Amino acid sequence: MQGAPLPVWLYRVAANLVAPLAYRRVAAKLAAQGISPARQKERRGRATAARPKGRLVWFHAASVGESLSVLRLIEHLGQALPDTSFLLTSGTATSAQVVAKRLPPRTQHQFAPLDASRPLRRFLSNWHPDAAVFVESELWPQMLTRTHDRGIPLALINARISDGSARNWKRFPETARYLMNHFRMIHCQDQRTADHLHELGLTQAEAGQNLKSLAGPAPYDAAALTELQKTIADRPLWLASSTHPGEDEVMLAAHKSVLQDNPDALLILVPRHPERADTIAKQITDAGLTPARRSKTEPLTDKIQVYLADTLGETGLWYALSPLTCLCGSFTPVGGHNPFEPAHAGSAILHGPLYANFAKTYPELDAAGAGIEVDDAKALATELDKLLTRPERLDTLRNNARRFAAAQDDVLDAFAETLCKALALR
Repeated sequence: MQGAPLPVWLYRVAANLVAPLAYRRVAAKLAAQGISPARQKERRGRATAARPKGRLVWFHAASVGESLSVLRLIEHLGQALPDTSFLLTSGTATSAQVVAKRLPPRTQHQFAPLDASRPLRRFLSNWHPDAAVFVESELWPQMLTRTHDRGIPLALINARISDGSARNWKRFPETARYLMNHFRMIHCQDQRTADHLHELGLTQAEAGQNLKSLAGPAPYDAAALTELQKTIADRPLWLASSTHPGEDEVMLAAHKSVLQDNPDALLILVPRHPERADTIAKQITDAGLTPARRSKTEPLTDKIQVYLADTLGETGLWYALSPLTCLCGSFTPVGGHNPFEPAHAGSAILHGPLYANFAKTYPELDAAGAGIEVDDAKALATELDKLLTRPERLDTLRNNARRFAAAQDDVLDAFAETLCKALALR
C-alpha cells in the first residue's frame, strides 16, 4: 500500500501528543457513568480480561446501536466457526452496560483503545486478533493502519456516509482512498454510501442489507412483562422510544391531546440517554401530567399518565409490552433509530420525517403497512387516536410489522459466509 498522505501523518502526530489529555477526559466521563478505574484503563489498551486460546475475531463499534447491530451476526459466526472467539469493543459506558447482558457465546467486551500509538500497541499485542471488523463509520486512522500493518485482515460492514461527510471526504480523496483501501471488504448499508465510495475509486464497496434489520428481537424479562401487563391491564397504551432533546415536548403534547378522548391512556417515555431523566421529569410535570419514574421504583398506579422508563437494557421489555411505538430520533435531525426491534416484537410503528440513517428502510416499512410517518405533535396525536380506538387497524399494523421483520432474517447466514471468505476465516 502507498505511504500515508500528509493529513494522516499530521493526524498521527497530533493524536499521540494529545493522548494523555484525551485519556483524562474519557476516563472522567466513564467514571461519572459508574465505570470502575480498572475498566477505564482499557481505553489505554490495558486489557482486563484474558485472551482466549485459538482464533479471535475483533469487532469494533462506536456505541449502543452499532454494537447491538452485530451481536446476532457474531452469534451466527460463532455457530459457523466453532473454533473461534470474539472480542467486541466500543467507546461508551452505555454500550458496555447494554451489551454485557446480551453477549453471544465465546464473546467478551472491552472498551476500545484510544487512537494513539501506545494504547493501540498494548491492545494489539495483548489480543493479537486474527481478523478485524469495523462497524458503520467508526474509522480511526491509527487503529486502521496499525492493525493492517500487523497483517490482520480488515472489513468494514454496515458502512454509512452522509452526503455532508462525503463532501468532506472528496476534498481529500487521496487520504480517503488510503484509509479505506485498508479494508478487504466494504459492505454499505445503502446505495447512497456505495455510490459515494465508488466516486472515490473504492471499487470493493458494495451495497447490501442494513445489518440493523438482522438484529432480531430485543431480549426482555418475561416476569417483568407479566407484572406490567397485570398492572396496566386494559389501559390504552403507547410508547415513545429513544427520545432526544426537542422530542420529549412533541411526545408530551401529543399525549395531552390523546388524553382528551382517552383519559385512561398511558404513555411510556424512554429517553435515548437516561441521564436526561431529571430534565424530562420536570418537563412532564410542567406539562400538567402525572409522572412516575422506573429508576426510582415509583409505583405505576392508575393515576400515572406518563411512565418515565429511565433505565438501561429494558428496551426489549417496552417493545414487548406496547402494541404501538413512536420511534423517535426522527423528529429532530438525529436521523432515526432501528425500527426492526419494535417490528420483531409486533409493535406498530409511528415515526417522524427525519430518518436519513434509514433512508431506504423507513419507506419500505411504511409501504409494507407496518409504519406510518407523522410530521409533528398534532399529526402524531391524530394517528394515535385512530389506532387506540380502532384495535382492528392496530392489529393489522402489528401483524405487518412482524412480517416485515421476519422477512429480513434469510440473508444473515449468507452475509456471514461472505464475511468469512473476505477475512480468510474459511
